[in-house]
Amino acid sequence: MIPKLEVKDLCYSYHTMEGETQALSHISFKVHAGEFVAVVGPSGCGKSTLLSLICGLLKPDSGQILLDGKNVTGGDTRIGYMLQKDHLFQWRTIFSNACLGLEIQKKLDEPHKKKVEELLSAYGLQSFADAKPSELSGGMRQRAALIRTLALEPDLLLLDEPFSALDYQTRLAVCDDISTIIRGRKKTAILITHDLSEAVSVADRIIILTRRPGRIKGTMSISFPEEAGSPLKRRNCPEFSAYFNELWKILKN
Repeated sequence: MIPKLEVKDLCYSYHTMEGETQALSHISFKVHAGEFVAVVGPSGCGKSTLLSLICGLLKPDSGQILLDGKNVTGGDTRIGYMLQKDHLFQWRTIFSNACLGLEIQKKLDEPHKKKVEELLSAYGLQSFADAKPSELSGGMRQRAALIRTLALEPDLLLLDEPFSALDYQTRLAVCDDISTIIRGRKKTAILITHDLSEAVSVADRIIILTRRPGRIKGTMSISFPEEAGSPLKRRNCPEFSAYFNELWKILKN
């Protein structure tokens, strides 16, 4: 069975006038359809660089990145990317912000507009469709940003610390909200995070990177009872602290 994503022996270095800095070294892993994978590691280990390579914004020095068995190229529309900030345009309504990707890809027809309306309704933003981003809370803005990404119907979602700009209480609620949406839609997703608790609470599997140059130090499979279907419920399970301690131990050693 072909994995949804396969990264094969990936290497990448940044080049400046001062010389070369290797960011990632011989990274290999697979992500299966519907799997939610978190990537953790020390600051500067190449986590965000990895996402930029996966979506085709950067070209690897060596190695391969395959999505459904096909090479990923720059501007690959099969991949959706959700950034740390929502990047909603203040002069556009929430509805027109959610339609932006479709507009850029020249897909903003009536069926797709209807799809955006359905997403806004499903995720509690229908009554804010005509509002401006400044009228929404941080959590609601992140939901709008996710809807903008989901409207393009990507095969793979990349999440680059999308909750890091929020205060702690809002972060917990929005993480719970957005990960539940992603799982409900059976999307394949990769989350970059510095927050080990967040990684344990959302992921099916965690990939741990070393200090720069980033290499894979280890992986952890995460399994909770079926009734613990959301990140907040996972945090209340006895297994949670055991996974957290194991992850911390791997990172420290």
